[in-house]
Amino acid sequence: MMKGEKDVNPLPPISVAKFGGTSVGTIDAMQQSADVIEQNPHTRFVVISACAGVTNHLVALAQGINDPQVRQDKLVAITAIHQAILNALPACQDTQTAVDDWHQTIADYANTAASAPSTALTDALVACGELISTYIFTHLLNSRGMATVRADARALLRTDSHFGCAQPDRQQTKIQCQNQLLPRLATHLVVTQGFIGADANGHTTTLGRGGSDYSAALFAEAIGAESLAIWTDVPGIYTTDPRVTDRARPISEISFSEASEMATFGAKILHPSTLVPAVRQHIPVFVGAARAPEQGGTWIREQAHSAPLFRAVALRRNQTMVTLTSLNMFHACGFLAKVFEILARFEISVDLITTSEVSVSLTLDQTHTQGDAPQLPEAAIAELTQLCQVEICANLAVVALIGNEMNHTPGATAPVFSALAQYKLRMICYGASNHNVCMVVDDHDATHVVQRLHADLFE
Repeated sequence: MMKGEKDVNPLPPISVAKFGGTSVGTIDAMQQSADVIEQNPHTRFVVISACAGVTNHLVALAQGINDPQVRQDKLVAITAIHQAILNALPACQDTQTAVDDWHQTIADYANTAASAPSTALTDALVACGELISTYIFTHLLNSRGMATVRADARALLRTDSHFGCAQPDRQQTKIQCQNQLLPRLATHLVVTQGFIGADANGHTTTLGRGGSDYSAALFAEAIGAESLAIWTDVPGIYTTDPRVTDRARPISEISFSEASEMATFGAKILHPSTLVPAVRQHIPVFVGAARAPEQGGTWIREQAHSAPLFRAVALRRNQTMVTLTSLNMFHACGFLAKVFEILARFEISVDLITTSEVSVSLTLDQTHTQGDAPQLPEAAIAELTQLCQVEICANLAVVALIGNEMNHTPGATAPVFSALAQYKLRMICYGASNHNVCMVVDDHDATHVVQRLHADLFE
């Protein structure tokens, strides 16, 4: 530290803990999460999601429900989830009043969305789930004798105004956290919301579906945390989704690069952006199950002790592939530049891409809060049609084999394609990364493809 420079973080080492929706969805789940916090004395900052089931109702309301009875049914369902937890806790009038006020705000937003939905309104409405859950969880921790305060993430996490998938402002977030958060952490456990922030004008924004993990990593980076724990309903990262095959095996340690690939290609246990702030600050990330911490979990580190050729298989459903064909591509310059200029203008993010002499196939990235299959806007299709023939294919899935040095290992893909000889592969992406080979398949084949790959390569 330079002479005269103030130590901005004189606190003891701080761990950040994030709890997903299922870990705060019921009174029992919340108590188990509180047990985890008590057992980890370095955990001083907690980031939580909305109670399980609430966000789905809020997204439906945000899309605009004209039928008053259907709208009311959604509101009643949301209230029931929260009230069931509150009824099991010691009475607290301040907490009950705050929750009731937010339920009224949800009703008001839902009425507006029925006639005038918007992306800004969607973010404001969907964020209510996290805002309410933190009131309840803070009350629970205090009722257990843990000195806890609640912080509004909108005062800490600064973003741009891209509603639905806002981009964080790292510098302003760090300033806000060090000015507002570090003083509180000196005396209290602090609970805040994942997934949400605010732009420079104070408007509520969201980081995209599943962004609570990302929020936690951004907070960990901003305060210089010693570690980040992601507590979910699965005891760590597995060789594939255990719901796809019961032969999936837990992974005790994995590298940042491998875990990032898994998250990007559909491993639901992590948000794709989560590891970026952790990598920047070399913060190790632990993934475990709040309901069963004794089962251990997975440590994600900059470098893992082992680097097997094949580490895991990931699956991402609900994919859309666009194929653009034009003879003008043949030995021509600038065609792809024109295509991507159109896509950029309509804020369309591309995921996988392959090319031939006269065509290019690409899959559309999913970044927005609503979680629907990504689509090309009609205006974008019209512009692309003036340039080339456009074919759109939905109901697809991406299967990604994650590993190490695959494109530098002779024969690495031989067992992969041998295992999949009976399936139709709509696209193959290989060679751009040392860590994956990706295949686009029909959605109805996806489960069988993953099971076959796992059986041949891991079992």
